[in-house]
Amino acid sequence: MKFTLSWLKAHLDTDASLAEIDSRLTMLGLEVEEIVDPAKDLGGFTIAHIVEAEQHPNADRLRVCKVDTGNGIIQVVCGAPNARAGIKVILAQPGCFIPITGDKLKKGNVRGVESQGMMCSWRELKLGEDHEGIAELAVDSPVGAKLVDVISFDPLIEISITPNRADCLGVRGVARDLAASGLGTLKPLVVTPVKGTHVSPITVSLDFPEDAQSACPMFVGRHFKGVKNGESPAWLKDRLTAIGLRPISALVDITNYFTFDLGRPLHVFDAAKVKGGKITARLAKPGETLLALNGKEYSLSSEMTVIADEAGPEGLGGVMGGEHSGCTEDTTEVFLEVALFDPIRTATTGRKLEILSDARFRFERGVDPAFLIDGAELATAMILELCGGEASDLVIAGAEPDWRQSIALRPQRVEALGGVAVDTPRQVDILTGLGCTVSEHGDGLLVVPPSWRGDITAEHDLVEEVIRVNGYDLLPATPLPRPTMSKPVLTPAQRRAAWVRRQLASRGLVETVTWSFLASAQAKLFGGGAAEMHLANPISADLDCMRPSALPNLVTAAGRNADRGFKDVCLFEIGAQFDGPEPGQQRAVAAGIRSGRAVPRHWNEKTRPVDVFDAKADVLAAIVAAGANPDSFQTTTDAPGWYHPGRSGVLKLGNKPVAFFGELHPAVLSALDVKGPMVAFELFLEALPPQKAKATKAKPLVKLSAFQPLERDFAFVLDSAVSADAVLRAARNADKALVTDVSVFDLYEGPNVGEGKKSLAISVTLQPFDKTLTDEEIEAVGTKIVEAVVKATGGVLRG
Repeated sequence: MKFTLSWLKAHLDTDASLAEIDSRLTMLGLEVEEIVDPAKDLGGFTIAHIVEAEQHPNADRLRVCKVDTGNGIIQVVCGAPNARAGIKVILAQPGCFIPITGDKLKKGNVRGVESQGMMCSWRELKLGEDHEGIAELAVDSPVGAKLVDVISFDPLIEISITPNRADCLGVRGVARDLAASGLGTLKPLVVTPVKGTHVSPITVSLDFPEDAQSACPMFVGRHFKGVKNGESPAWLKDRLTAIGLRPISALVDITNYFTFDLGRPLHVFDAAKVKGGKITARLAKPGETLLALNGKEYSLSSEMTVIADEAGPEGLGGVMGGEHSGCTEDTTEVFLEVALFDPIRTATTGRKLEILSDARFRFERGVDPAFLIDGAELATAMILELCGGEASDLVIAGAEPDWRQSIALRPQRVEALGGVAVDTPRQVDILTGLGCTVSEHGDGLLVVPPSWRGDITAEHDLVEEVIRVNGYDLLPATPLPRPTMSKPVLTPAQRRAAWVRRQLASRGLVETVTWSFLASAQAKLFGGGAAEMHLANPISADLDCMRPSALPNLVTAAGRNADRGFKDVCLFEIGAQFDGPEPGQQRAVAAGIRSGRAVPRHWNEKTRPVDVFDAKADVLAAIVAAGANPDSFQTTTDAPGWYHPGRSGVLKLGNKPVAFFGELHPAVLSALDVKGPMVAFELFLEALPPQKAKATKAKPLVKLSAFQPLERDFAFVLDSAVSADAVLRAARNADKALVTDVSVFDLYEGPNVGEGKKSLAISVTLQPFDKTLTDEEIEAVGTKIVEAVVKATGGVLRG
């Protein structure tokens, strides 16, 4: 919303400065976006007198002028066609900043003649669009005086209006708020009814179905004859130009002026172009079109309100008029429309047709429903004053809607809700200043909001208005309560997933996010594809089944990368897999794949393809990151069918699988059209044991000893079916105080150990912490290790 200071003071009697008005507007919630004050950029410009103007010796269109500055005569070269002796001009001397360019003026040399200044046009000063010549001032303008001391400049104010403050989409509404806050007095708006000289030859009517009566509840019109639609007076053109509107003609300018001055959109028809002597507000008929004033033709629908004559629509109610009945300079008969339109229907029409007009902007926010007849009388007076002619009696269809409502206000609620005490007389003054009718009601007040404040509907709205106008800066500063330690936002499961994600990323795997569904043929390869897992409405024909594993999508993603030349791919995803359609049959899984080479080509290192141990290392690292102890898991070889049967494994806790790992089955890779080898792992996060609470006392991460560790090697002859994990577990548990590490360093199968047998050699590290071990103690620990392995596996110590 834009307006000038003088325009505001046409409604507000105040001595407040521009700075005070700026501050008060923002305090009232009418936030000031910008103030453009021309005077601040024109302090260095003065009034001068051209004493002499002669032809430039080297240019036909230039003149060399002798200019009296009030402090002497200077020479100025000027190319303006109206530069002549005897006129008063606006002079810029070296050092002045020219507003239109922002450049600092310097002395110049024009075609060999020195120029000591510049005589300015209105456009160069950003005071208008006239640049055909230099500005000519009144003959009695004092030479040498500053321009800002002689000409009064009108600052432009732009404010931001919230959607609920439709009353401030008119300058008078802004003035009313300022007056209510104590910054001046609102000038009375005198409405003098105009007596008609004839009966209007055009009547008005409303024709709406029962369920659409609110589309246009009231329509006021008036006929004018003998008008002259000439140019608007300077004051009107100046105000419209200042806010960015182009003056068109007196009749059109008047409607624009009322829209911004009083927030009351109007429309004028060329009465001679109205067919049938009747204007009707109705809903559009299917197939009707309208050529609007913006030059575009619109197809109308049956929910849109139109203003129509016998021939068809002449305007869109509350949005825009039609071109056919628009007023021109030849118009001598006018019909004035002052109507009320439904905000929702107006907004819907404007959005559907993509029309944003000043009228629509106001009607969709709510125009004063009680200002139709008064608005018509005020507009009549201005039309007669500026355009002459005679006015008819008013023609009215419909009636003013019932907008009045009484709201009980308990004065003490202002302090209770707003935290600031405002005495009752002050509350009454504020509400009365805003236009409310206030009376005593028991121990409180009975308030009737004005017709232009449709946003005030309850007691808390009145409380807000009192606090707003009284001053938000008077609200007491209340410190926030002392902060307390908040509860963790993330659940333990979410934190555990984040730890795993970070660990896998640190191992060189790239996180992906794939679909939770896939093709049913792929699902069957991974134990899924049951009928109950098919989607009723898939987003794509090849994404018709919930995924039983996260691996298929990762494998196909790696395949797409390989097809584009990226063969060494490492991907992981943390998400859900679906074992069934019922609650509880969804599991959180961290899955990953590696393809191609485990070690890139290097001159000093032999490359190799990925293998089962790469996948095992990944899943063990993820388990450690999740806070679990990998030594507590058992390793078995009964991996699902999508893994290679001889190159895969399962980590179990008791009999419960926690993770699968290994090389993917070649047949599965072939079905997915992906080249191998490729290894993968699946870690079921919810199957991990709960993380134990950490001790509050700090402990070292690694227990150090001052004594030398010892290594002892053992080789056992075992059945081929015995797993190495069973041997390692038995050796580790033989003496938990001394045994700190156990590892396999050799495996032999052959004739020297017998058929169905194998030799497994392990290295055991013994670490004493309180003393050096004696030979007897070392032998005793070795015996315990051998006995534990023999008992757990049925093997024998190899001689």
